[in-house]
Amino acid sequence: MRAWPPRLVFATTNSGKLREVGEILAADGVEVVGVDEVAPGWQVVEDGATFAENARLKARDLARRTGLPVLGDDSGLEVDALGGRPGVRSARYAGEHASDEENLQKLLREAPAGSRLEYVCVIAYVDPAVGVERCFEGRCTGRLTDKPRGSGGFGYDPAIEADDGPPRSTMAELSDTEKDAISHRGRAARELATWLESP
Repeated sequence: MRAWPPRLVFATTNSGKLREVGEILAADGVEVVGVDEVAPGWQVVEDGATFAENARLKARDLARRTGLPVLGDDSGLEVDALGGRPGVRSARYAGEHASDEENLQKLLREAPAGSRLEYVCVIAYVDPAVGVERCFEGRCTGRLTDKPRGSGGFGYDPAIEADDGPPRSTMAELSDTEKDAISHRGRAARELATWLESP
């Protein structure tokens, strides 16, 4: 069995992502802390062409700066009707400094209700002390609603009904436990946990 690092740094300032991954890995006794706790003000340019490239870029950069084991995440939405957009541009779909609400409204203007889509998340794990680097991917398929519903989650959650979720419930209408069980990030985090627990 691989030895769990007791503390992992998550290269994100997104409180929603930190909660989702932190709660899943807490079951194995691992504390996940945000970048603000170890490197306040840290930033990196996300210029990769894929989710995996961006996740590795973030994890490698922060691991190099801190010498600590780091998780890097990149995630987004691929909508069939938009040819896979917004993809790696999901967080910046309506502009470089766009809010979640601005990105969501742009998506609803451009893609028809009922559009098939897939949430994608890649989590990169980099431990510079032992020279280990791995990526883990999770996916969640669903469809776009005609308008936002629900106050939970973040990002595009209010306008997405997941195939594996309760009928006619958006991701933002689910409890944290329900969402984590089916979300792209939850699935990627469990893949990471399974790997770390394996011989």
